[in-house]
Amino acid sequence: MLEILGYEFMRNALLAGLLASVACGIIGALVVVNRLVFVSGGIAHAAYGGVGLALFLGIAPLAGIMGFTILAALIMASVSLHAKHRSDTVIGVLWALGMAIGVILIDLTPGYNVDLMSYLFGSILAVPTNDLWLMLAMDIVIVVLVAYFYQGLLAMSFDEEFARVRGVPVRGLYFMLMIMTAMSVVMIIRVVGLILVIALLTIPPFISERFSKSLAGMMVVSVLLSLLFVMAGLFVSYRFDITSGASIIVTASVAFFATLLYNRFRPSKILASNGESE
Repeated sequence: MLEILGYEFMRNALLAGLLASVACGIIGALVVVNRLVFVSGGIAHAAYGGVGLALFLGIAPLAGIMGFTILAALIMASVSLHAKHRSDTVIGVLWALGMAIGVILIDLTPGYNVDLMSYLFGSILAVPTNDLWLMLAMDIVIVVLVAYFYQGLLAMSFDEEFARVRGVPVRGLYFMLMIMTAMSVVMIIRVVGLILVIALLTIPPFISERFSKSLAGMMVVSVLLSLLFVMAGLFVSYRFDITSGASIIVTASVAFFATLLYNRFRPSKILASNGESE
């Protein structure tokens, strides 16, 4: 395992995984407890429109993806707040529209030579140093905002109506959460791609929820699990020469199903069932 650290691209990949894990753990926990998995999936797939926009305008890819993704997140947040009974339909349309816009803009871009598969399935082994600094800046913004607004986010996550009565600015916090989700999606795209982003954003929080007693604890455990999955996936991809993004998701998915089996057949639950049958 240590031999792979001799390569600069592997060191950058591990750093990118660490930085993405911070966003995955913190924002993923909020996404799971607020039941925003479908919304985050819509944001992730709409990000492909940002890829097409960046290529069409000839600007930095991350800049185009970030701007387009945040815009899509704000639209989805507005729809979710004002038309909850139709939000899933509208989000599904925006999901498809974002990808369609990306495809059309790419078709209209003359002579593009960008590896589009890297955006679909990730390119963690090709993350440049400049992107690492940008990811670090986004992590700092996320950590500071969540720490400062933690009590409000906690109240909104578990009892929205009570939070409104207590004067918590639920609407503003919801929009802020959507923007931070968009930022996280942009980071995770570099690791596993927009097709697989939803898995890395939700699997670690799902597992950590079973072993945490507070939202803050859930975030910490999620960060550690995300980092573990990224490191294990990178090692597997290096060992067997397979796609790193897919390896990371398969590793996380194995842990996900192992957790389900453990919860189903854990000894205490079996003993309790036997006691009831007697």
